[in-house]
Amino acid sequence: MPLNFAMSLMTAAEFLLWATLGYVFWAKNLQRRFPAMAAYLALRVISMPLLLAVLWVCAQPWGRGYYVVYFFGFWGVYIASAIMLFFICMEIFRAVLSGFSGLIRFSSVIFRWAAVASLIVSLSNISFSHRGILVMSDMAYGLMRSVSVLELCLLAFLCFAMNSLRLTVRDLAFGWALGFGIMSSNDFIYASLAARNTSLTAPLQFVYESIMLLAVGVWVAYVALPEPARKPLVVSANSAIYRWNEIASALGHKGTNIAVPAPANSFFLTDVEKVVDKVLTRNLRESETGT
Repeated sequence: MPLNFAMSLMTAAEFLLWATLGYVFWAKNLQRRFPAMAAYLALRVISMPLLLAVLWVCAQPWGRGYYVVYFFGFWGVYIASAIMLFFICMEIFRAVLSGFSGLIRFSSVIFRWAAVASLIVSLSNISFSHRGILVMSDMAYGLMRSVSVLELCLLAFLCFAMNSLRLTVRDLAFGWALGFGIMSSNDFIYASLAARNTSLTAPLQFVYESIMLLAVGVWVAYVALPEPARKPLVVSANSAIYRWNEIASALGHKGTNIAVPAPANSFFLTDVEKVVDKVLTRNLRESETGT
């Protein structure tokens, strides 16, 4: 089978998987639980056929002038997807920590700062080898790279904290994180191998698309299968996660104001009393000596 024809079949299969995922997602009213994920799925389902149609027009002899439309459409969707993925990571994070209000509030602040730091590091490492409007691709790659790091960190956190959070592998929040982790790893490996072996670009694209199909297929399986009900989270009072939740709640609680006397005033009064005692003692001695 020719590689181009196989890639066309895989692209059609990917769109069918995205469409199936979106249909089952909205059929189960999961948009109320994961609104950011719903926006991301809508973007992928709507933009994919439109971009493929514009790409087909660009491939025609009379449609080469539409390349600018495809360029801005592709990279615009790419940047919008990266921004949505940041909110999806926070959404998954909050869904997993739903039983710990203190940790949700405190960790959200840390999560935002980590995202900002990752974005600054990624954008600072951009070579900006292109000029003009082509620099849009460099910025898009840097933005997506920073979000991919967050996705991998989120998946690693869930894998290490599954027992403490009483999280099962079949939980839908873990399924979203697993799919994004597969996609992020796929992007990093593809970027590394494509830069070193330019002759393997076509076969490597075939492998890349296969892993994308795997990730979307995992999501379809997670959404289609019944999700087990999450059991009430019961932890002991001396557990580490309970103490951290109490500490985080205390850090975010303003409490009441209490008037406390300034210690400097007490020290000043004590010094004055000592000086007065010394003066009285000296005067008493001088009076006794004079007599």
